[in-house]
Amino acid sequence: RRRGRGRMRLRSGVFASSCLLVQALGVALFLRGFFPVPVRSLPRREARADPPAEPAPAGMVSNWTKIPPPLFKKVVIVLIDALRDDFVFGSKGKQFMPYTTQVVEKGTSYSFIAEAKPPTVTMPRIKALMTGSIPGFIDVVVNLNSPALLDDNLIWQAKTAGKRIIFYGDDTWVKLFPKHFVEYDGTTSFFVSDFTEVDDNVTRHLDRVLKREDWDLLILHYLGLDHIGHMTGPNSPLVGPKLREMDNILKKIHISLLSKEEASLPNLLVVCGDHGMSETGSHGGSSEGEVHTPLLFISSAFEKRNGPLAQPEHVQQTDLASTLAIGLGLPISRNSVGNLILPVVGGKTMREQLRFVHLNGFQLSRLLQQNTPAYEKDPGYEHFKIAEKSHGNWIKLYLEGNNSEILLNLGKKVLKQYLEALKTLSSSLSKQVAQYDMYSMMVGTVIIIEVLLLLLLSVPKALSKRAEFEVPLSPPLFSLLFYLMCLLLCAVHVIVCTSAESLCYFCSMSWLTAVGVMMLISALMCGILSAIAKIFENSRLPPKNPTVSSSSWSEIDVLILAGTIGHVLSLGASSFIEEEHQTWYFLINTLCLVLCQELCRNYFLLKECDPQHSTNVKQSFDSIRETSECKNIDIPAASNSKLGKATSSSEFIKGSDKWISIATPLIILTCCRLLRSLNQTGVQWAHRPDFGHWLTSSEHKSELSFLAAVSLLMIFFLVQRRCSLVSKIAMALGLLGVYSYRAAIGNVIFPWQHGGKDISKGITEARFVYVFVLGIVFTGTKDLLKSQVISADSSMKSTGLWEVYSGLVLLAALLFRPHNLPVLVFCLLIQTMMTKYIWRPLKFDAAQITIMHYWFGQAFFYFQGNSNGIATVDVSAGFVGLDSYVEIPAIFLTAFATYAGPLLWAIHLLCYLSSEVSRNPAAVGHGCFCYALMRSIPVAIYVVLVTGLRYHLFIWSVFSPKLLYEGVHVFITAAVCLFFTAMDQNHSHRVQ
Repeated sequence: RRRGRGRMRLRSGVFASSCLLVQALGVALFLRGFFPVPVRSLPRREARADPPAEPAPAGMVSNWTKIPPPLFKKVVIVLIDALRDDFVFGSKGKQFMPYTTQVVEKGTSYSFIAEAKPPTVTMPRIKALMTGSIPGFIDVVVNLNSPALLDDNLIWQAKTAGKRIIFYGDDTWVKLFPKHFVEYDGTTSFFVSDFTEVDDNVTRHLDRVLKREDWDLLILHYLGLDHIGHMTGPNSPLVGPKLREMDNILKKIHISLLSKEEASLPNLLVVCGDHGMSETGSHGGSSEGEVHTPLLFISSAFEKRNGPLAQPEHVQQTDLASTLAIGLGLPISRNSVGNLILPVVGGKTMREQLRFVHLNGFQLSRLLQQNTPAYEKDPGYEHFKIAEKSHGNWIKLYLEGNNSEILLNLGKKVLKQYLEALKTLSSSLSKQVAQYDMYSMMVGTVIIIEVLLLLLLSVPKALSKRAEFEVPLSPPLFSLLFYLMCLLLCAVHVIVCTSAESLCYFCSMSWLTAVGVMMLISALMCGILSAIAKIFENSRLPPKNPTVSSSSWSEIDVLILAGTIGHVLSLGASSFIEEEHQTWYFLINTLCLVLCQELCRNYFLLKECDPQHSTNVKQSFDSIRETSECKNIDIPAASNSKLGKATSSSEFIKGSDKWISIATPLIILTCCRLLRSLNQTGVQWAHRPDFGHWLTSSEHKSELSFLAAVSLLMIFFLVQRRCSLVSKIAMALGLLGVYSYRAAIGNVIFPWQHGGKDISKGITEARFVYVFVLGIVFTGTKDLLKSQVISADSSMKSTGLWEVYSGLVLLAALLFRPHNLPVLVFCLLIQTMMTKYIWRPLKFDAAQITIMHYWFGQAFFYFQGNSNGIATVDVSAGFVGLDSYVEIPAIFLTAFATYAGPLLWAIHLLCYLSSEVSRNPAAVGHGCFCYALMRSIPVAIYVVLVTGLRYHLFIWSVFSPKLLYEGVHVFITAAVCLFFTAMDQNHSHRVQ
């Protein structure tokens, strides 16, 4: 609706939603620039250049110019997904993998602990193993849908050299290396409740393949152990039998390789993991259990070990690619940052060993040259050149036929120099593994900060009684300043894009898109300047009501401001990000204590004639009016406050309600304390035992079943009170379906069940629940549409919203692990108690209630067991009710299960504010605006902090996962605010 020339009225909710959508665009652009393109060498087609000749002194030419011949005839790589180092080298290895332990301790083998770099998820780790490069962090996101790998890699080099490769296992390999295998059978890695078939599909080919001679490289990727970890954790009773199964497979392969061996060329068996698993069974982060995996080389070419193994040496996971390339007689991948694992070639002559390390050093120094302008000053490059010179002197002595002790000692010295150079080169390349796209990051940051400033400057108008403000269309859009800024920004864009050496995402966009973004930035800037000018203009005018002073700040307001600022400042420290749950737990505990004080003041200090309490009196009096349904009578003025006090103390504050109300914050504190001990989260104390671990252990299945059943009953009683009869029935059947689903997949048991039941995938039971979820949400949506379109009936609207909310609660109950169901119960219980005994009696305004909801939503995100690390994302939630991987439902279900806490509190906020519309018509608009502002502040500040800390030691392990969480949270909040706005569309009629 327009008012005057060139002006448009905008409601708070619409304005906040628009701002968040623009901010989401800024966040997307920033993320695209921040998650960088890793260090790259020449394209793959140019990667078959001739190898360097062996170094020789001046005036001499070495006769060894070709790549050394292969050291092994056949190579078998057995990759066991999520194999932790302690599963082989620890007590579990001795107990469940006896054959492997014997080979490690007394056989012809070399054992190492390979260190994986975060993110510890499968696809980036396969890339690291086969290319020797460190994949970008954004590969976590691409992990769900792996495109073909175009970089130079071991598989491509082997195929080009005419090697015949067979692969069985995780189909990620088939997607990464299409048309590379002469034979393959891929199994989907995403159906995490399958522990047996996924491995049987690999093993069934084994006997046939081991008898054949028509292959050179066999790769087996076993997924069962990873799936067990995801579903039940590393201490599950299922882990032992699975390790024993793997041990028998390794025994079969090893014996077969030994029996087929020829005298000239031995065979090699490599056993490794792609990543480990955390104490909860997940992976993705950087805890010791997730990054340390065993790496075994087993071959008759090696010397026999003669005793128990000391602590295995640590190597990098990226070292495998260069070691296997040398072993198979292939060129080392161009982008590899790995070092040759010397013991594997330790049995060869000194000349061969020096040739191998020279090839590795030459490849690393060439990669450094292509990525660093001042490469000559790099210490690694300098060391390599010195080693190369010494190598030339050694060759001179060798070619002269010198076989003395001097030659051997000089050889060892040169080898040591080379290894030092390799280590330094590898370290230099790993540090500058990624170049940030600073231009895209800057554009994204500018948009994010402009939106935040606009929201902050709009606070007075947006939270006014009308919750509307006039947006001048003409001045910002047609002013000279707007056009000047557009021209200036376009000129900067042209200069940056024409002079940029590295590839920039924003420059690769079409000109139309780029100009659109520049116009958006200019319009936002003009809007900010216009708002500032208006504030100055208003400050000069005399106040309309000089007698009325501005309202003073309450303790709640001070706490909200201090808490918000404190939380935002804490994001600059890695330890505070790792343990962010502590910040939120502290804030909600403090909030409960302040609420307790407010309640005591409201109930016990009312009789004192202190004008400070007149607002509380007014509120209490208002509640009498509400209870007696006299909603149309005006609230008496402050002069009638004594009468109000007398009435409220005699009528309203009576009976047990007063004491329950005062006890409510203490009950909430107790609930929060119980929830804290359910899931240990964060990093420092995540390994400590918690109640959740105790419940999920196999010997406590009956206790878990009892708790799950009681929780589901409580969820029904807490949710059903405001639902229609049909929804109540659907809810009851849905919750029964939830228990049946968990019983079907073996998490819980029915009382009449005695353990021996077959475990299924529970697909039918889960789909049964989905039908009721959709039914309840559809019923609620129908009521909402009726209330919006046919009649402005607020009670119908409230019922509709509550039914949508209860449908989402049922979905959360299905997706949550059984031990997490009490989180849902306490969430509903706290919401119910706060509504009845705190928010309504104390009559907080919409802004305060919104911020309380936001705080509790954040705390419940961590109560669920989430953290700021990728490892705590419960991937199994994305496959509930699916018999194969379907991308969109899997992403939706995983996101919903992860953000269930914040989402349920946000929808509850909408339900509550809609029921308060009779008291404050602008409540929903105020709520939407505050919610958007609360999300916008941390994101804007964090984006600036991350840009400044982009070379911090913990940027990939701590700050980057948090950035992904913040980004996704912005998109979810934008969707929530759009829903708020849709529910507030008849606000203008009410205001009129």
